Amino acid sequence: MIELTISKTHANLLASEVLGGETERCAVLFASRVVRTDGGVRFIVREIEIPDSESYTKQSVVMAELNPVFVAKVSKKARIRGDSIVFVHSHLDEERPNFSQVDDLGENLLANFLAVRMPGVPHGAVVISAGGWRGRQLGTSNPIKIVSIGERRDVLFESGHRDEPILPIFDRQVRAFGEAGQRVMGSLTIAIVGLGGTGSVAAEHLAHLGVRRFILIDPDRVEPTNLNRVVGATNGDIDRPKVEVAASHIAKIAPEASVKCVQGDVTRTHVAKELISADFLFSCTDSHGSRAVIQQISYQYLIPCVDVGSIITAVDGQVTGIHGRIQALAPGLPCFTCSGLIDAEEVRRDMMSEEERRLDPYIQGASEPAPAVISINSTVTSLAITMFMAITLGIPSEGRYVLYNANKPSLRSVTASRNPACYICSPSGVLGRGDAQALFTRNQ
Repeated sequence: MIELTISKTHANLLASEVLGGETERCAVLFASRVVRTDGGVRFIVREIEIPDSESYTKQSVVMAELNPVFVAKVSKKARIRGDSIVFVHSHLDEERPNFSQVDDLGENLLANFLAVRMPGVPHGAVVISAGGWRGRQLGTSNPIKIVSIGERRDVLFESGHRDEPILPIFDRQVRAFGEAGQRVMGSLTIAIVGLGGTGSVAAEHLAHLGVRRFILIDPDRVEPTNLNRVVGATNGDIDRPKVEVAASHIAKIAPEASVKCVQGDVTRTHVAKELISADFLFSCTDSHGSRAVIQQISYQYLIPCVDVGSIITAVDGQVTGIHGRIQALAPGLPCFTCSGLIDAEEVRRDMMSEEERRLDPYIQGASEPAPAVISINSTVTSLAITMFMAITLGIPSEGRYVLYNANKPSLRSVTASRNPACYICSPSGVLGRGDAQALFTRNQ
């Protein structure tokens, strides 16, 4: 199965370029490739090329044919960069389009040409009309799922019908967002990084909502001081990996769920790459290094993410402040770097080994554990889950960067400015580069 992931900005640009004319039009997508752990392939669109009028040999209401010079040029560019090519054209239909016999003939010629120029590399074809999108592997009948990522995660095309029955336990949710929404929930693979006070709550909420595929990442084991806030943990779980405790708790809620446990540090390359197979990320970690890695993967592989953070300040046993932050990461939204939430020095320290930290003259002593209370963790995590449902199901909640203040109390949506030259979230950075860009992680 191939899935094509495209940013909302690129999807809108593509539609505006090929639709609305009196003849069919074409475009070319350059996409990096990622092989997921389940064997599926994900195309990640990182660039669009719009042919000019001189690049066509034929153009009418029923066909559009690119000339050999243009095709040779884009194939050379893709071969040099290691990309796949997705050929896009429009139909003048008002309904969702189907590939025509003319499309079949043209694709076979393109597929045969590329098989010689780029052997073994899969490519794609997409047709767009006023009624929707449709995709397939170039020169075949194999469908390609098409997903747009921005402030919303929208499935633009998916073949087949999901008519399996909805379990009665989800009746009240189906009344809220329908059977289609419930099936979306069950189709997603969710990765949670950090299974402590917020991550364990997120895992519980998601299992109750109907998520059935999880990737859980955390290097730590349960300690006695964790028992006040790690959901599902008891005295018998002390010294047990947090990911295993979370997996056991998920299994009590949903015995049929598939859970992959990764006991490791996400700042390490082999651990970070586990996230690439996810459809959605939850960042529930408290280190700058891990957040830096998670945000890179989110933008580089076009995987939407919600980050959760809470802080309680106290002096001499008296609470002075309770705050939370819930922030979405996706194409078109500012990253942590643009928001000023990443400390480069802290990232440097988090990337070190224990021996390197011990020898570093700038690191003095150990950090003091921060106060943590389950009710505050649960509050901010519930807000994060609601934001997740807004992104994936379209429930009416517009905030993508929300601050919680329990003192006043208040909950407000804020905005941050995007740096157009950001090395993470801009087109000149890692955005959409997939495996073509190395992760800023440690191999050891």
